[in-house]
Parts: sequence; C-alpha cells; structure tokens
Amino acid sequence: MKTRKLIYIFAAALMGLTACDKFLDTMPDNRTEIDSSEKVAALLGSAYSDHIYNMVTELLSDNMDNNRAVVTAEASRLYQALWKWEDNTETGNDSEENIWSSFWMAIGSANQALEAIEELGGASADPSLAASYGEALIARAYAHFILVNIFCLQYNEETSATDQGLPYMDKPEQGLNPQYERSNVAEVYRRIDEDIQEGLKYVGDDYAVPKYHFNRQAALAFAARFYLYYGQYEKAIQYANECLGSAPKTLLRDYADLQANYSTIATARLAYNSTDQKANFLLITGYSNVGLFWGNYSGSNKHYAFTEYIAQTESFFAPVPWSNTLQTDASFIWRPRTYPVGMLRYPIFWKIDYEFEYTDPVAGIGYRRTVYPCFTADQTLLDRAEAYILLKRYDEALEDLNLWANNMYVEDVNMTVDMVHTFYSNMEYYAWDAPTQKKALAPKKPIVVDLGTEQESMIHLVLNCRRTETMGQGMRWFDIKRYGITVYRREVNSNADVVGITDTLGPDDLRRAVQIPLKARDAGFEGNKR
Repeated sequence: MKTRKLIYIFAAALMGLTACDKFLDTMPDNRTEIDSSEKVAALLGSAYSDHIYNMVTELLSDNMDNNRAVVTAEASRLYQALWKWEDNTETGNDSEENIWSSFWMAIGSANQALEAIEELGGASADPSLAASYGEALIARAYAHFILVNIFCLQYNEETSATDQGLPYMDKPEQGLNPQYERSNVAEVYRRIDEDIQEGLKYVGDDYAVPKYHFNRQAALAFAARFYLYYGQYEKAIQYANECLGSAPKTLLRDYADLQANYSTIATARLAYNSTDQKANFLLITGYSNVGLFWGNYSGSNKHYAFTEYIAQTESFFAPVPWSNTLQTDASFIWRPRTYPVGMLRYPIFWKIDYEFEYTDPVAGIGYRRTVYPCFTADQTLLDRAEAYILLKRYDEALEDLNLWANNMYVEDVNMTVDMVHTFYSNMEYYAWDAPTQKKALAPKKPIVVDLGTEQESMIHLVLNCRRTETMGQGMRWFDIKRYGITVYRREVNSNADVVGITDTLGPDDLRRAVQIPLKARDAGFEGNKR
C-alpha cells in the first residue's frame, strides 16, 4: 500500500492545532505520496530540528553572568526568564516552545519515513531503503535524547524509573489533539537504546552531503555520547573507538589552519562549520540568535553573557595543570578574540555561525540562523576520555586529554595523573564570590566519583576541557545536570565586579528540568513538577 497519510505530528497536537474532519479526509494539494526510496530520503531531510537548543541551554548554565549594570540595553523577557530558570511564557526563535515543537516535528518526519519504508517492503527491499531506515531510527533517537535531557531530570539509576519522562513516539500521528501520558526517564532511555542498536546496523554514508545527515561516523559519535550519559562506559568507549579509528589526531580540528588562513569572523565561522572539516561529523542548521550572542556585537545580547572574568577564574583563561598561571589568547593555537563593552570584556572563539535569511529583502526582514556542529571528533575524544576516567583507566584517559590539549594549546602538553591530582587537590572549591574551576560534584548513579581522589581531579579536568571546547554550543548545561553542579546567579556592577547573587540552582532543584511549554500544557500535556 502506498503511503497516503497526512503527517499530523505530535508537536502540532500538543501545540493546540485544530481542524475539521472534512479536512482530515482530503489530500492537500502540496502533499505527495511517499512511494519510492528517493522520496523517503527526501522526507528525512526534515527529520532534524530546524531550531537550535544552544541559546536555551547556554542561558541556563554557568556560562552567563548578569551584566545589567554595565550593559544598559535590556535583554528580552524570554532571555530573562531562561537566565532566571523561570517557567516561561515567552516565544521566539530560541524559546523552549520552538525547541519542543521542532524536535517533535523531526520525530514525526522520521516516523513517517519509517512507515513508508515498511510499506515499500522494509529495509531489506533495497540498499537505499536500508540506509534511510538506519538514518530515521538514529534521528528519532537523537531527537528524543535532546528532549528528555532538556525537559526532564537527568537520567540516574536511583529515581529515573519514576521521574517524569516523555512519550516515546514510534508511529506517525494521525488524529487531532490526542492525549499522551508521560512515561518515565528510564523508559525513554531504554527506547533510545533500542533505536540506536537497530539503526547502527543500517546507517551509512551514501549522501550527496553526508555531514548534513546521520552518517556512519556521526551515528557512532552519538552512540558514544548516549552510552556515556547512560552509564554504559564500555559501550561508550567501543563506539568512540569505531568513530575515531586508529589515528584520532588526523580527525581533530585544524586550529593552525583556522589561525593562519581565516582572519575575519565571517570567514572563520564558515571555515569552522564547513563540511570540508574532518572534525565535523554532523552539521545542523536552524533558526537561532546564538551567533549574535557569541559574536562581536554589543547591545542587549551582552546583558547576560560570558565575560573575561568567568574565563579567567573558571574557564579557558584560568590556570591549567601544565601551566599554573592565567592563560591568554596567545596560549591557544587558534586565538580567541576579546571585545570590550564598557568596563566588561567578552572573549569568544570565532566559531558560532551567524547568517540572516531574508523573507523580504526589500523590507529587510527575515530570520537569524546558525549552523551547529552537533558531533565532532574533538567532542567525541573528550567523551571517550570521560568514560575512561569513570572506569578508572586514567592512563588511557590522559592519552586522549593530552591529544586534545596539544591540538588546542601552543605549549607542549604532557600531563600525568600526579600532575592533574596535585593541581586540583591544591585548589579551593568554587564559591560564588571566590570562583575557581573546581566545582563541587554531586552526581547520581550511574556516575560514581570517589571524591578527594585522583578520579575527582581527572573529572574536573575533562569537564573543564569540554567547557572550553564547547563554549557557546550549549553542552555545558548537560554536564551541570549530570554532575549535580550548583549554579549561582551572579550580579555584576559597573566596575565589572561580582557583587551578589539573586538565586541558586542546587543539585536536586526541580528547575533542572525545563518546564513543558505552556501551549502543550494547555492542550492537556502534564507539566513538570515544581
């Protein structure tokens, strides 16, 4: 039977769309039958969210201070609500509402493709259908992975069987305003696991532009990250090994080339996010202001922002185990740039893409977009290093961490376990008014860290390396959740001094699960507990 069904996606139902029965019985003029492997492959182009979560998770994290005393332009109410961890009613490109709906729509497209593949004879019917089958499963798993890690509490073995989860959508939506019961976080992870295992049997590289799809390497990188989060560290290492191969150094980002050949922010961003970069495994485009916030722009986008103070006390300008002094832009092979606004200075790497899509060139209106390297070799290397540390295989972890550091920094880096442990054991734990890069850890199983030991020091190292590697890309929030790191909301005065805090997000704060968007709750979906 040919696929001739309307795609009534879960997201649309949850956002409260309505229509009449007569419309449901009519094929819209611009719909086509998904009756060939080519059409299935084309449909999978929409199995990726067209909104980027980076801005949401960056604002939630400890990468931002409140610089209102210096930056007079007022941030939007959306960004204020995110920074304050408030249940938000505002909308916009970077709103929770658009993240929620666009990822569910991506899941709907993946499910429609899977149904079409079944009706065309299944994955065994021809090789192109098999490849699409694998891509659809991995894309569906990834979208659920992002949704559960933003809108639910972090996976842990002690409570996830009862913590509020999400429905795991495995079929196209057919009705209007269906009501769904929330499963639990453990169930969502179990289903993601199933999709990854099945999808990896089929996913391949036969695409015109493979890096805009879940190609084999990207799927393996996702598997490594998922099993790291799931606490299955041997599996995380297995998939990272297969992804990175026997010579991971050859896959890491070529920072020397970026420094030597791309001297403007526009050209550097294009080069960083290019499909020609071996380090980029999967690139996703989407609507977002993240490139504006992490660019050489002043104004309201610097109201909440990453400043030189954060960089020097707890991030990429802070001392490192091999050089117990402040780092500078000259410490890096590819140098960050620092921009002044009043008394504040804002350091950035020129990597967050910023494009403007005109919907009306004459009127000069449109949407801001970005390109996001969703999985990279450098990130996967750090994921593997963390898995090694959690298994107490420190020498193997240091091989990866030294490789990452030598690719990032000018100085020759050769860390040892003793060097790392001495560095962090002599460091005070972070306090909001005396910040350091050593933040108290309070993880839940499956993560187990022996506090005060070499293992804790190694975990601090890998978390700080990842914070530098992924600055502006939204990844820090997930580490905060996974390791139970407390976040303080700090106020900065006109002299660029931190003068107080307005809120604290502790390890067990229910606000770590972003509230379900209001329209979804109004349509009957159960909200997060507060």
